Amino acid sequence: MSKNKKSELLQPHILCKKGDIAENVILPGDPGRVLRIAKLLDGGREISFNREYRVFTGKYKGVPITICSTGIGGPSTAIAMEELIAIGAKKFIRVGSCGANQAKIKIGDLVISDSVVREDHTCLDYVPLQYPAIADPDTFQIMKKASENMKFKYYAGPTVTVDALFSARTKEIKKMWSAFNTLAQDMEAGTVLTLARVKGFKAGVVLLVVDQEAEKNIKQKIAKYSLEAQSGKGDLVKMENRASLVALESFVLMSKNKK
Repeated sequence: MSKNKKSELLQPHILCKKGDIAENVILPGDPGRVLRIAKLLDGGREISFNREYRVFTGKYKGVPITICSTGIGGPSTAIAMEELIAIGAKKFIRVGSCGANQAKIKIGDLVISDSVVREDHTCLDYVPLQYPAIADPDTFQIMKKASENMKFKYYAGPTVTVDALFSARTKEIKKMWSAFNTLAQDMEAGTVLTLARVKGFKAGVVLLVVDQEAEKNIKQKIAKYSLEAQSGKGDLVKMENRASLVALESFVLMSKNKK
């Protein structure tokens, strides 16, 4: 096949075609996290790595799974999801990091979102502001069950998605929504849940807490996590594996229920 013909079959950003990916897709933000999750699989191969999009497809306990990084924020996440859906993706679980909105939630805890307050803006190009960002109910329950089966501590409830990490308005948003008992804040979950529902597919979210509520040294905490992630060593990397396992085991439970 000529290069021109081959390029016509590929999605323009993730550089994948039909047959390259599984119906079950894990969506981390960090391309490096794709490889860390891939180590938990029984095997597979990297399909592509272009811009912020690294794609790996393999199997976990016999269940086909694709891992695709989205980069940071809603716009790049929406691009990844649109292109994945175009070539056969049907179920999504975001595995990401977040800052806690409640003092009781500590670094290393897991948060499973049942819904998201959309303080981001990408979804406004798809739906009105009033449209809710809600996790697929079956996926949400299965993710809780998977966590409990592995005896992982988690919190379940509403989270918040924002566009800017360090802005003064983001700090105000955090303070306001913390008062309404939201659990955590990230930058992609709202897009994942909204697009999946609009397109008629299933999605869930599990987040690793890397920043505690009211901390002033958020940049240092994120930098520590980033350095540990690059080296593949450290407490936060071990904690990250728990979030990844929640997603992987959830897809296994879904496959059993399907049978």
